[in-house]
Amino acid sequence: MKILSNVLDREYLKHKEDYDRKAIEVLQSGWYILGNEVESFEKEYALYTGTEYCVGVASGLDALVLAFRALGIGEGDHVIAPANTYIASIMGVTINGATPVLVEPDEYYNIDVAKIEDAIDEDTKAILAVHLYGQPADMERIMQIAEKHHLKVVEDCAQAHGAMQNGKKVGSFGDIACWSFYPSKNIGAFGDAGAITTNSAGLAESIRVLRNYGSEKKYYNQVIGYNSRLDEMQAGFLRIKMRYIDEIIEEKNRIANYFLEHIQNDKIMLPKTVEGLRHVWHQFVVYTEKRDELADYLAANDIGTSIHYPIPPHLAEAYKELGHREGDFPITERYAKHILSLPSYNGMTHEEMTYITDVLNEY
Repeated sequence: MKILSNVLDREYLKHKEDYDRKAIEVLQSGWYILGNEVESFEKEYALYTGTEYCVGVASGLDALVLAFRALGIGEGDHVIAPANTYIASIMGVTINGATPVLVEPDEYYNIDVAKIEDAIDEDTKAILAVHLYGQPADMERIMQIAEKHHLKVVEDCAQAHGAMQNGKKVGSFGDIACWSFYPSKNIGAFGDAGAITTNSAGLAESIRVLRNYGSEKKYYNQVIGYNSRLDEMQAGFLRIKMRYIDEIIEEKNRIANYFLEHIQNDKIMLPKTVEGLRHVWHQFVVYTEKRDELADYLAANDIGTSIHYPIPPHLAEAYKELGHREGDFPITERYAKHILSLPSYNGMTHEEMTYITDVLNEY
């Protein structure tokens, strides 16, 4: 049996008629940028996340860049950010000229909230919270810290669609939240797509202007902006995906629970979860001392894997000017050397799950 690290077409095939019908509908509408599909999706996604406003943009990275820009965070400002994250989170800060101040993760792979206050200085303007792999960061404590120090909070929800802390959805805690709808996400488009959610009318309006060349009215440019618009086709597909989001999340939880129950190998540390949080399992990440050996063993048994992520941002060549060296963030670096993402995708069969666990238990 051959199992890829990810399979995207099974979710499409399950609801093929709905997606095909929507594609034809959009094509026949004659309106392809900032039309009814985008407007409708924005209303529906704001309602789903429990926020007042949603603004569709071209990608998750664009959402981050525009969020910090709209908050007025730039040159000379510091942003507290997790050291253990995908590099796009940090790019959202640095593209605006601000400096990321990195904080180590906890045992759940998210920012260690107990270490945030020690990283705050007189130039700190915001905290960036990333809900890595689908498990929420501790937003209640982060918001308390932010309020105490008068800081803005940006949520990177790219991997956590539908995740919750004590019944409240991520993306509704901070001042502004950034979303990616990259195809592999739980709410994935069929290409690049992103969005911003917020409860601030002013921030929402700023994002709408920034995403469209800095103009509210065509050809009347108020500021230097971007071309970052969620297109009608992707918005239409996302509206279809939204119909099935609870089903999608429930399936990801079933797969995760099966792995948690059936993988029994003391060489493999399973992911830990926090009580009171709704994990949506964008990735199922295990920890092992000999990661490359395990990955090679699984590959020899026709099981694909991924690493999220092999090089932490502070050691990336792109950020050598930040002056960090190996050893600066030992917990983050240890994770990068020892974590492995197992296949976990919608449409995975019971036979595939059984095969993966059997092979892992024999390792």
